[in-house]
Amino acid sequence: MTAGDLGFDLLAGAATVIAAVVAARLAHSAGLPALLVFLGLGLMLGEAGLGIHFDNAELAEVLGLGALVLILAEGGLTTNWAHAREAAPAALALATVGVAVSTGVAAICVHWMLALSWRDAFLLGAILAPTDAAAVFSVLRRLPLPQALAGMLEGESGLNDPLAVLAVTLLSTGPGHHAPGPALIVGEIVWELAAGVAIGVAAGLLGTQFLRRVALPASGLYPVAVLALIVVSYGAATLSHASGFLAVYVSAVTLGNARLPHGPATRGFAEGIGWLAQIGLFVMLGLLASPARLPAQILPALVAGLVLVLLARPIAVLAATLPFRLPRRQQAFLSWAGLRGAVPIVLATIPLSAHVPSATRLFDVVFIVVGVFTLLQGPTLPWVARRLEVSAPAEPLEISVEAAPLEELHADLLTAQIPAESRLQGVEIFELRLPSLANLALIVRDGASLVPGPNTVLRAGDRLLIVVPASVREQTERRLRAVSRAGKLAGWFGEHGL
Repeated sequence: MTAGDLGFDLLAGAATVIAAVVAARLAHSAGLPALLVFLGLGLMLGEAGLGIHFDNAELAEVLGLGALVLILAEGGLTTNWAHAREAAPAALALATVGVAVSTGVAAICVHWMLALSWRDAFLLGAILAPTDAAAVFSVLRRLPLPQALAGMLEGESGLNDPLAVLAVTLLSTGPGHHAPGPALIVGEIVWELAAGVAIGVAAGLLGTQFLRRVALPASGLYPVAVLALIVVSYGAATLSHASGFLAVYVSAVTLGNARLPHGPATRGFAEGIGWLAQIGLFVMLGLLASPARLPAQILPALVAGLVLVLLARPIAVLAATLPFRLPRRQQAFLSWAGLRGAVPIVLATIPLSAHVPSATRLFDVVFIVVGVFTLLQGPTLPWVARRLEVSAPAEPLEISVEAAPLEELHADLLTAQIPAESRLQGVEIFELRLPSLANLALIVRDGASLVPGPNTVLRAGDRLLIVVPASVREQTERRLRAVSRAGKLAGWFGEHGL
């Protein structure tokens, strides 16, 4: 590859990302999951559009699994454990019992209705059983749902990948390989789940202690370190033949709920990486699909999707939540809110990579099911929640620091710490004579926060938090420097902080 080739590739990649960002904004306005527009963008770039040819299923599988790691990391880091704790048992039941029941019911139905072999029927059921974290997080976090109900859906989407991956991998094994017995399969499932949780918790706790004790030279290194620790948990789990996805989600939840330096910046960084992973993943999967083949699979895909949404998913929810005695309305919402997305399409690349004879047809069916039923279910979730009376209008939606409207006000949040030799010591707030638009909102003193009044006296070691419009930021900084050097009468002495 020459420098010119690199420049062209970077230009094409950046243009694709920009187009995806604009498309995501339009999809958000229309209430659609962003994955649909990303898939559509991949189809437009592919062989039937701009002519980009991509048919490497093995590479798609590897890149897809890597992207899912980053997406799950973002989901775990932004999960509030205090809200999710109550829903954890039901979420785990949905992620295990629910996946198994959904796989079995869907397989039995499509075997008879689509005349698939038992192997292909169970493959299709296992591929379509798990819900998708990216789709669930992007849609549900805009809905005012009760914490327990939202926690079930988010927890299920973060925990249900391991069983589905194991089932699809075993079913994709060629006939020449020795199939393990039921006892070995159950033992492997238990080991994958238990070891995945243990490795995730260990990585999260050790990472928390490490980041609290080490003083990194730049704040931007903390988000990088957190993401690296989460990826380490995936590598350690896969080398231990445990569930890497489960380890990722558990370690991310552990780190995301610990009080770490620069926590908001870390979550913002992870959100950006998660979006980039989603864009790359869905565009790649759109490239992998062949529009010329899809029309032939529309009818089988509609049959499989209806079986999944109207029969397999409701039965799976009923079986998994039976011990928890959920109200019927919540069970109905859980059934409708099981959104599919990247996970089923990535799972469909596993039989493609293993050269299963019917893998191409299964991939096309899964691709159509995800596209059609995400378009059907995603935008209707707010309406369904209202009709079933499970929405909670008074439920406060999560807000992060980055969501504060400072950008809309063209304002900045400044911090200044008073050193021991500064003339700011002993100065009262009103004597600072900051610009009228600047607001000294908070003082952090001896590890405690203090809301200052006009007569609050500044001390050495105080950290000041000042909200200031961009128009007077420079003037505010000059005044603080001037008072620090010459005291409250700095202007009389000709000191202006320049």
